[in-house]
Amino acid sequence: MDDNRYPVCIVGIGGRTPVGLNAAVSAASVRAAISRIGDHPHMIDKAGDPMSVAMVPVLPDDLTIQDRLYELALPGIREALTPLAGKGPDIDPVPMILGMPELRPGLQKRHYGDIEERFRRNQDIGLSLSQITILPFGHSAGLMAMEEGWKQILQGKMEFCLIGGVDSYMEPETLEWLDDEGQLNSGENRSGFPPGEGAGFCLLASERAVRQLKLNLLARVVVVATAEEENRIKTKTICIGKGLTDAISQATDTLKLPEEKINFTICDLNGERYRTEELVFTLLRTQSAFVGPHDYITPADSWGDVGAASGPLFAGLAVQSGLRGYAKGPRTLLWTSSEGGQRSAAILYAPSHSKKGQV
Repeated sequence: MDDNRYPVCIVGIGGRTPVGLNAAVSAASVRAAISRIGDHPHMIDKAGDPMSVAMVPVLPDDLTIQDRLYELALPGIREALTPLAGKGPDIDPVPMILGMPELRPGLQKRHYGDIEERFRRNQDIGLSLSQITILPFGHSAGLMAMEEGWKQILQGKMEFCLIGGVDSYMEPETLEWLDDEGQLNSGENRSGFPPGEGAGFCLLASERAVRQLKLNLLARVVVVATAEEENRIKTKTICIGKGLTDAISQATDTLKLPEEKINFTICDLNGERYRTEELVFTLLRTQSAFVGPHDYITPADSWGDVGAASGPLFAGLAVQSGLRGYAKGPRTLLWTSSEGGQRSAAILYAPSHSKKGQV
């Protein structure tokens, strides 16, 4: 199945999560409802119980936050860039747009620069040392990176762009802050979330590059949109989903409805009451664009809340559903919600197919 109305393609995916050390295993684990949410080895919450978290098992729990983020991201970057291996010396260095967490206790502005510099020094991952862009906007940062890369390719400014997101709450100061803010899921707080960690990446390419290099086309990016929510979490306001409605409406307005409804949704609901209520209000306004408005999954149930890594990891889930033949339809909506007010929505075109590369 083909639709060249969408000339920006996904040709590579990569990821590392608590339930899988690559994109395929992570997707299989989410599909099987496997969860890695468990007790932190030594962090205790205010009630005196072990904090409930989801950790990548191969990483030591005592890594600094900058080391942790770097070690989470590096394997996913290499995995996503694999399709370009051996394609010849004429391929320009691939720029990277990386979504990262918002500033918070345990994560300072200097950490962004430290991580960027480490990627610049690494000569083995095929990145242009002069084209690394950091977007520190939390949950929506990964989809915001996708939006920027999508626009750059549409405008003919680049043939390839590596977009991604990386996040980890596994910093003592950060976990204690979540507990103090009432956001940590525990026996005494059922409306909190389980902190997780992970990294997700997608290699975007122009259709021309896909054809010239005979790359395996995994999915097409239909549209990515970002809006702002004024009534943010942790403020004395009431959120009625205006920002998320705007983002999803911008995305679905590009579809030919009712023929091209959204078949499935992947989102970053994490157990917080604020997010659930936001979605309820949003669906009341946007439900006509969906085959089934309530047909969605919340991967945080498996790998915890992965923050800025959410959007690219969701894209990996959508791609795998097409490759493995269990996609509910060709159009998957991804949406994310940042504490800073950013609301992002992306639609991917990735139908199930029997022949490799036929999308």
